[in-house]
Amino acid sequence: DKVLAKHGFGTRKEVKKLLHTGLVSVNNQVVTSQDFKIDLECDSLFVDDEKINIRTNLYIMMNKCQDVVCSSKDGLHRTVFDLLDEEDNHSFMGGDLHCTGRLDIDTEGLLILTTDGSLTHKLISPKSEISKKYAIILRDSVNSENQQKYISACKTGIEIAPEGKEAGFISLPATLEFSSDNTCFLTITEGKYHQVKRMFKVLDNEVIFLKRIAIGSLKLDENLAPGEYRELSNDEIKKLELIGFRFD
Repeated sequence: DKVLAKHGFGTRKEVKKLLHTGLVSVNNQVVTSQDFKIDLECDSLFVDDEKINIRTNLYIMMNKCQDVVCSSKDGLHRTVFDLLDEEDNHSFMGGDLHCTGRLDIDTEGLLILTTDGSLTHKLISPKSEISKKYAIILRDSVNSENQQKYISACKTGIEIAPEGKEAGFISLPATLEFSSDNTCFLTITEGKYHQVKRMFKVLDNEVIFLKRIAIGSLKLDENLAPGEYRELSNDEIKKLELIGFRFD
């Protein structure tokens, strides 16, 4: 009954009534008991002769837009879950849908949502040191001489002052590439509070646009407009699972 309820066949009470109709079968055996045990990996489940594709977990790539927050509830702002279709915005056999890490309300780009808690732990664990690449537009133009200073500072590590309740820290070595005098790409392997913005603040500049374009080797699908999403392909899911604690 849990499997059927999670796959849109009603409440547990409604599923119990469905089972009594004799329309549910597992491996060609009619099942009427709500306590019947099913192997999610091997068994074939049918309802009224239609095979049910059992989904244990959901894996989503979203191009997060600005003005939405990475939270399940927020009284002031829309959340990323408000962008989901009803068929995706619910719990699955693997658990509740959640964000793997967060992006600020004014930050766009690659966000992974999943019901797979094990994968989330791998992706957000500080021990993983997974690279995250951001496209940035700066307030002030940076000439070639100062670009080298910026690059050197990021490579060495920048001393970040405390902000509010957040402690100060020295950033881990990061890679910075300039594409013009005020646009650049920053790759970091940590995710402290407002880290990218705080790094450039120390460099006497300000980030006016921030977009995450990659997490490890997983790149944001350029066909996704801000606010759009799609399920990860099987190859993308396998890539995340096989790499384990490191993407690269």
